[in-house]
Amino acid sequence: MSTINAPSTAADGLSRREFTLEAALALLAGCVITVTEACGSDSPTSASPPADVNGVIAANHGHTAVVTGAQITTGSAISLDIQGTAVHHHTVAVSQADLQTLKNRQPVTRESSSDASGAFGVHSHTVTFTPA
Repeated sequence: MSTINAPSTAADGLSRREFTLEAALALLAGCVITVTEACGSDSPTSASPPADVNGVIAANHGHTAVVTGAQITTGSAISLDIQGTAVHHHTVAVSQADLQTLKNRQPVTRESSSDASGAFGVHSHTVTFTPA
């Protein structure tokens, strides 16, 4: 003679099937938390810092212009001395808006200050910064 087993109940009123389902869900919930934590934290991810941007200087004779990644990140207006190996100075003003433009990987073009030193006479340079 065969016997039909009725579902057993735990002291709190759960059947074996309900208990098994609840246990499986609890295990899966633990896995989800573990996977989430393994994939990253709850804080937003920050983009990699911007790279330095070298300026291309028109009619150049030894000048160099570089806006560093740190200057772009800081975002405060700067004045660059672009003397490089030239025998005279020029400066290039880079505004906060220009730095934001560079941060957005867009080119910025600025005119340097004028200088009357040496054989070049009074002149200035157009400097273009183009992020990679």
